[in-house]
Amino acid sequence: MSIREQTEALEYGFLCEYACFSSKGGKRMREEKKCEIRTEFQRDRDRILHSNAFRRLKHKTQVFLAPIGDHYRTRLTHTLEVSQIARTIAKALRLNEDLTEAIAMGHDLGHTPFGHSGEAVLNDICKHGFKHYLQSVRVVDYIENGGKGLNLTYEVKNGIACHTNQIAATREGYIVRLADKIAYINHDIDDSIRAGVLKESDLPKNAVEILGHTKSQRITTLVSSIIKNGPADIRMDDEIKKAHDELRAFMFERVYTNPTAKSEEEKAKALVEKLYKYFLNRPDKMPMEYKNIMERFDVERAVCDYIAGMSDAYAINLFSELFVPKGWSGILK
Repeated sequence: MSIREQTEALEYGFLCEYACFSSKGGKRMREEKKCEIRTEFQRDRDRILHSNAFRRLKHKTQVFLAPIGDHYRTRLTHTLEVSQIARTIAKALRLNEDLTEAIAMGHDLGHTPFGHSGEAVLNDICKHGFKHYLQSVRVVDYIENGGKGLNLTYEVKNGIACHTNQIAATREGYIVRLADKIAYINHDIDDSIRAGVLKESDLPKNAVEILGHTKSQRITTLVSSIIKNGPADIRMDDEIKKAHDELRAFMFERVYTNPTAKSEEEKAKALVEKLYKYFLNRPDKMPMEYKNIMERFDVERAVCDYIAGMSDAYAINLFSELFVPKGWSGILK
């Protein structure tokens, strides 16, 4: 038996009946020879990890636009935190940890520069609309690997597409959806306190009393609640969910729509819209890979893909290059 086959066999002795077994899943758009070492879901995780889109996440906004400081979260650090929380739950419930990790690592690949601000403006101006979770699937199907895509398995792509508000086809996909919420609420509290937007004492008292007074305590409470409910029904206890929802509503009111946290949002939206219109009228100025997408789909789709793939810094620098006049640097003779 190959190492992969041994791993697949071991899953039947360890994983629970609700798990997605590697030997039963793993269907791809294009059939491939199986790896001798890695399961299909392990291969997907590795492909995502080595992708260009994954590396760009380190320069994409989580909440605070292009923050100055080393400790604010970016899309990349958010992704890693989601992955760790999801893996903890999957392992405790004896579900497929490799599938869970692959979904978590890929769930935000399609996020725009400037976070949900960039997503909102692209959704408004692009005729195709824009949702980051669907864009994440476009990235792995049509953009990465020179337009060939990563040829990921159905189970991973389904989990990515359903991580926000849809019902996933696997329990592992359910886990990532909850891990995403647990991660962003709690690390955004951390960042907001660091930024001076919140104080610890501002948090709703009832939610804090139930979930915990620190980030670590709250994450432990939420994760433990999911694990205690078992793998048949991936959810939190009613009391814990109510406290979580109260904390989430508080964050939307005090942070996600806060004028301080969002002080540059209108500028970011205007920047994205200006770039979109520029390349819509001048598609020949896009990199070749997006010109190829334009040939396969249409110009609006290609421009949207190009803008969505930009990091915050890349978008700002490109805007400056295209629209901000430069001082004269020539030498008079």
